[in-house]
Amino acid sequence: MTFENITVDAPVPAPGAVLIVGIPGSGKSTVAAALAARLARSAHIEGDALQSLIVSGCHWPTPDGDPEADRQILLRARNACLLADSFATAGFVPVIDDVVVRRSHLDHYRALAKAVPLHVIVLAPGPEKAWERNNARDKRLTTNWAFLDEAMRAELSGEGVWIDNAEHTVEQTVEAVAEATGLRDLLS
Repeated sequence: MTFENITVDAPVPAPGAVLIVGIPGSGKSTVAAALAARLARSAHIEGDALQSLIVSGCHWPTPDGDPEADRQILLRARNACLLADSFATAGFVPVIDDVVVRRSHLDHYRALAKAVPLHVIVLAPGPEKAWERNNARDKRLTTNWAFLDEAMRAELSGEGVWIDNAEHTVEQTVEAVAEATGLRDLLS
């Protein structure tokens, strides 16, 4: 088999990329994976998975603040955008999930994701529900990051589409995201 006549890019790029943000436990990864599974051509890009690619020298965020962890947060955002642009030009809807609570972090995503429109969805079930979900899942965190909810609400107010998914099923949240992003017609 030869590859000289094969192109990676699709004749028509994806109609957009979805960035699902929120605090830990808000349902980002679960909803992003479920949304991607419902789309005929999609890719799920998980911020935590990109962070875990750093084999040596990884600095996960801490409540105390760590300049190296902050640098790595922006690195994973850059890598998420590079992947999203690559998948989008190949005709796959990229669905990114990441903890984004600061406007500057969201602005970083917007500046780097260039191939297709970036639809921002903020999952906001509230800090108590997020902590409850965190304690009920396999990917449990030892730090209660619920305090980030206040910062997110202050800094991202008016940004993207906000969905209070505290009492929604995953499927109901996927439907709300698809409606908000204009991807409803692409769901299977």
